[in-house]
Amino acid sequence: MTRLSTHDAIVIGAGPAGTSVALTLARRGWAVAIVEKSVFPRRKVCGEYISASNLALLDQLEIGDAWRANAGPEIRRVGLFSGETCAEAPMPPAKGGPPAKDGPPAKDGPPAKDGPREKKDGFGRALGRDIFDCLLLQAARSAGVEIFQPCRAVAIDPDGEAQLVRIQAGNETTILRAPVIVAAHGSWEPGPLPSQLGKTNRPSDLFGFKAHFTGSSLAPDLMPLLVFPGGYGGMVSADHGRLSISCCIRRDMLARLRKHPRQQSHLSAAEAVSRHLMQSCRGVRDALESADADGPWLSAGPIRPGIRSCYERDIFRVGNAAGESHPVIAEGISMALQSGWLLASELACAPGGRAGRETAGRRYAAAWKSLFSTRIYAAAALAGIAVSPSSATWMAAIVRNFPQALTLGAQVSGKTKPVPGFV
Repeated sequence: MTRLSTHDAIVIGAGPAGTSVALTLARRGWAVAIVEKSVFPRRKVCGEYISASNLALLDQLEIGDAWRANAGPEIRRVGLFSGETCAEAPMPPAKGGPPAKDGPPAKDGPPAKDGPREKKDGFGRALGRDIFDCLLLQAARSAGVEIFQPCRAVAIDPDGEAQLVRIQAGNETTILRAPVIVAAHGSWEPGPLPSQLGKTNRPSDLFGFKAHFTGSSLAPDLMPLLVFPGGYGGMVSADHGRLSISCCIRRDMLARLRKHPRQQSHLSAAEAVSRHLMQSCRGVRDALESADADGPWLSAGPIRPGIRSCYERDIFRVGNAAGESHPVIAEGISMALQSGWLLASELACAPGGRAGRETAGRRYAAAWKSLFSTRIYAAAALAGIAVSPSSATWMAAIVRNFPQALTLGAQVSGKTKPVPGFV
């Protein structure tokens, strides 16, 4: 059985990028649908840290109080764990304060007025994606967004001034129609949509791993960068006493690590990565010495760092679908939230029709590059250093002698940069 559902905008993906744009548009009077293939709550390979520069935006999305009530401690120090090196420096506080009084204009109406916020948060915190994504999606549902979950988008076809998105849930097919299509499905999984990327199989491909632990001895206000042969990662104290540890490792290094010389069978990828981290970083060993795993290791990838098209073939892209930094700078969630906000701001101001969408697409692409391109290039440079053994040794030596380089790196990565439209 097939049914038709008509909307102003269809968002494919219910992560931070997709729900940010859907929620913002819905609050401006748009009829919005979200298509999400996974059942929530679900854990994801993600560093889970959110810079304080996003907190005024979370207030605007009306989940700021819930986020503060659930997130882990403020992160006031940034560090480096590499080999025997354990260095730290102050985390720079975020600039700005409450959002501007005027939000993006409502659809066919005057600018929305939002009173000034009293809350000011100078430091970021971490919250598990199993909690954070649910907070965002519930807010979107309360704002009137129609949620299709679990459903998979399998095709996008033109239909005059609009487009048709075919979604499937089991044997049931639904056709969604809207003039605005937003790809917020990430970049790691290939698929049939024109906004999805193909497969790669290169030795240099990076795969992501993530796990939670309880009982860690890591200082709760410290977020160290982990640098080890063939990869990099990070650790942060998150919600409910959980330590979140995530990392990326090269395909060829992972293959070598899985060939255990004293066993007939290969190690699992998760076991190989876990052992490698413990053996390569004294700081990781110390932090996890008495810790217990809270669930299994997760894996995903390969990751797809780089800048892509923000608007192509009449499809807007947000989050990793638009562009992705190396996770080494821990800015993935920040970029996802902010890209959704940027797109919604442009769409809410744009006139109707294809010409209006094209204008919004150009303006959004320019704003996206202005806000994110520097941190993407900086992340690529830092990741290149981290995965090179000689460069990583050089970096550790510099940080031991000049730990303030860590503070500078946090600034360059965008952790203090306010979101446009917020002061």
